[in-house]
Amino acid sequence: QVKLVESGGGMVQPGGSLRLSCVGSGFNFNIFVMRWYRQAPGREREMVAHIDSYGGSLNYLDSVKGRFTISRDNAKNTVYLQMNDLKIEDTAVYYCMRPAYANWGQGTQVTVSS
Repeated sequence: QVKLVESGGGMVQPGGSLRLSCVGSGFNFNIFVMRWYRQAPGREREMVAHIDSYGGSLNYLDSVKGRFTISRDNAKNTVYLQMNDLKIEDTAVYYCMRPAYANWGQGTQVTVSS
C-alpha cells in the first residue's frame, strides 16, 4: 500500500522557518519524481516545488523562489521542504505528491501569523 506521510507543519511568525518532511512507503521511492503542493482556503491547489529522483531538476513556484528549498534523502525515503522567510500568504495545507500515480499525502497545516 502506497503511503505518503507529511509532518513538520505548525504556526510561525512572518520571517520564520519550518521544514516539512514527507516519508514514502509501499513503493520504490528512489526512482520517482516527487512534488510539494499547497492549498490555501478558497484557492486552488498549486505546485510549490518539484524534484527528480536524483535530487535534481528542481522547480519552484515563482513566489517561493529563493525562500523554499526542496531536497530528498532516498536512503530515508523522505522528501523535504525547507521554508525560510515565511510570509502570511504562505499559509496553507501543504501536501506531498507522487506525480506518476497521483498519490497524495494527508497534508500538514502551515500557518504564518503575527
